[in-house]
Amino acid sequence: MESEKQQSSVNTHGLLSVLNFEGKLVYEEIIRATNDFDPSYCIGSGGFGTVYRAELPSGDIKKFHSHLVEMGDQKVFSNEIKALTDIRHRNIMKFYGFCSHARQSLLVYECLERGSLATILSTEAEAKELGWRNQMNIIKGVANALSYMHNDCSPPIVHRDISSKSVLLDLEYEAHVLDFETAKFIKQDSSNWSELVGTYGYVAPELAYTMTITEKCDVYSFGVLVLEIIRGNHPGDFLSLFPSLSSNVNLVLTDMLDP
Repeated sequence: MESEKQQSSVNTHGLLSVLNFEGKLVYEEIIRATNDFDPSYCIGSGGFGTVYRAELPSGDIKKFHSHLVEMGDQKVFSNEIKALTDIRHRNIMKFYGFCSHARQSLLVYECLERGSLATILSTEAEAKELGWRNQMNIIKGVANALSYMHNDCSPPIVHRDISSKSVLLDLEYEAHVLDFETAKFIKQDSSNWSELVGTYGYVAPELAYTMTITEKCDVYSFGVLVLEIIRGNHPGDFLSLFPSLSSNVNLVLTDMLDP
């Protein structure tokens, strides 16, 4: 929006092409809707920015997640835009567009009613509402999203940070994967070496010493997530048993399930 080149980029991939507004007007609407990013509109924060929720007074989109990114994190910002503009799937968070501004950069998403899976699992009343059918539906949804990224995208995309925090649920308990800041496109003719990223407790152990990214990194994280869903909490204590498992250790299925 600071130059014709930026305006063209926004027209192609950003808010203007989705909302049929001029990029500058959309940015101004976001400022007004969040009262200049007042903390009362903040619904979360992480290593790559702050998440806000608000309603726009015009257009078809009324609610959104606005990911505020500091100017020093432009590489992360660009990486997420590249991933999100290349993928479309019912179990991946709907991406409405982005704003690039001198003050900060914004990523604008669909806002889902039930929030993150992590929040639901940590709240006893909400966790009880999940039920076995909804748990299986969430697991299938995340599996479908990963299958799409790994097998139907060219080049394949590895998310690298699958966790209960990166899964949002709608009113029907349908899973939607988000947080593509660390996503990586897999090049078939490359070693795909990378620094260690991801959420502690979900990262594949071999990644710590191979530093090589493959689809298996997401598969391991998905396995941890499945255990977390059926147990009702993160399986850290259970996973710690694996290095010392022997024929003398008996694991009871009921000990692995959510009571």
